[in-house]
Amino acid sequence: MPHWLVIDLEATTDDGGWPLEEMEVIEIGASIVTRAGREIDHFQRFIRPQRRPLLTAFCRQLTHITQANIDHASPTKHVWGQFERWLGQHLPKLEGWASWGDYDRKQLEQEWQQKQLNSALEHLPHTNLKQLFANARQLKHPLGLNSALQLAGMQFSGQQHRALEDARNTARLLPLVLRV
Repeated sequence: MPHWLVIDLEATTDDGGWPLEEMEVIEIGASIVTRAGREIDHFQRFIRPQRRPLLTAFCRQLTHITQANIDHASPTKHVWGQFERWLGQHLPKLEGWASWGDYDRKQLEQEWQQKQLNSALEHLPHTNLKQLFANARQLKHPLGLNSALQLAGMQFSGQQHRALEDARNTARLLPLVLRV
């Protein structure tokens, strides 16, 4: 039975919004799910940013990630190694990976390039579930994750803007767009 990897990232930012080039991942959440959306395994880690190690008040308030969470975290290279080892056991069954929107894919590609990291994800197809959901529902504009869940008759489970909870909630919409 094929599985899907659903990823969500949290990154450094402020209330003015930073350009992608200035953002750094501070949390990765990933859920391996069946096409029906049932979780098989998950991964979550905080990541210590290098360029701007102090989180803005806006970022802390939005994500509920504390400065202490980040201060005690490992840098990207270390965490990415852990992620790739975790992912390796699931690769034979993975059909692809997905995220809510294209931000996560672009942010990861930037991190891989800037920090000279290799990833098995580079060889798997990425699916933008936000766009697929909008297409499936014939919406004029893609919706945010919480709005999409509500449209599908679901409530957000957990804390919004936390990587693993966002990934798990995104995975709940996967069966609606993959046509299991």
